Amino acid sequence: MTRWILLVIWLVSCGFAQAPARAEGPVYADVLPGHSLTFPADYGAHPDFRTEWWYVTGWLHTPDGPRGFQITFFRSRPDVDQNNPSAFSPKQIILAHVALSDPKLGKLIDDQRIARQGFGLANAATGDTAVVLDDWSLVRGADDVYTARAGTEAFGLNLHLRPTQALLIQGDRGYSSKGASAGEASYYYSAPHLSVAGTLRQGGRTVEVSGDAWLDHEWSSSFLAARSAGWDWTGLNLDDGGSLTAFQVRDAAGQPVWAGGSFRDASGATVVLRRDDVQFSTKRSWLSPRTGIHYPVVQTLTIKLPSGSRQFILTPLFDDQELDSRATGGPVYWEGAVKTDGGKGYLELVGYATAVKI
Repeated sequence: MTRWILLVIWLVSCGFAQAPARAEGPVYADVLPGHSLTFPADYGAHPDFRTEWWYVTGWLHTPDGPRGFQITFFRSRPDVDQNNPSAFSPKQIILAHVALSDPKLGKLIDDQRIARQGFGLANAATGDTAVVLDDWSLVRGADDVYTARAGTEAFGLNLHLRPTQALLIQGDRGYSSKGASAGEASYYYSAPHLSVAGTLRQGGRTVEVSGDAWLDHEWSSSFLAARSAGWDWTGLNLDDGGSLTAFQVRDAAGQPVWAGGSFRDASGATVVLRRDDVQFSTKRSWLSPRTGIHYPVVQTLTIKLPSGSRQFILTPLFDDQELDSRATGGPVYWEGAVKTDGGKGYLELVGYATAVKI
């Protein structure tokens, strides 16, 4: 009997044996045109929105040659009962991915984590960037420098990311369209040309590294149109100091549903790229030996600017940069370091196996 009483007490404390109450799901905030981003508040989390991520990618210079890296923190507000008072109710979920692209290994090495917010384990702070999941973190300091820490048994990253340019506010003052309807959009800004310094632990030793990185921060409640199946995205740091963001949203047949991005030249002049200004075309595909998925890993990106069209051939550091995030509820996709004539960055290819819904 004592054991049953203790079990009931535990269930009540966890919120599983509450008095009957009407379940209420969350009311998600909308992404609205005409809204301007404000800082430092928009560096932080936006918990009223359904989905959010801080996405850092870059190239490292190491004593053993170049490496690509990715550190991403996600915040998700799931559709759970908002009346449940239990601290165990997962009203906010924090996920994180870390990956290293090492051409000497010829494949991506990565890890991923997930936890509900709270308990001193996981948190995405409001007001400024401070996202923590156990001993992984991305924090923006008072000197504007981001500190990123994440790793696995195979490798570890401890990096300082220093801005060298002003923020790149995407779309219309941060309102980035992802489809024809007003709700198919995100709030979105980037920090290109981050100067990287820190350490890489790999192969039983720790070495100092430098490099060049890119940060995207994006949040939304209704990201993609219903018929969208995936997307291609690239962020390129150009050697002359310019930067290029380009994306296309695809349907299940692989046809473009929407496209956009931005181009900022070396002088700082920025062009917002609209739907008809961006075109991705495949030059070569790669077949994953693990999943059987074909990815267009070499692409020709064409953008239309007021001065005329420009082409960028995106070539991977190596082909096998497939990432399997199913352990934390995500998709299998390709995400890797790429280079182009006059620059380098990252390419993301999502939805080539099954449709992805966000």
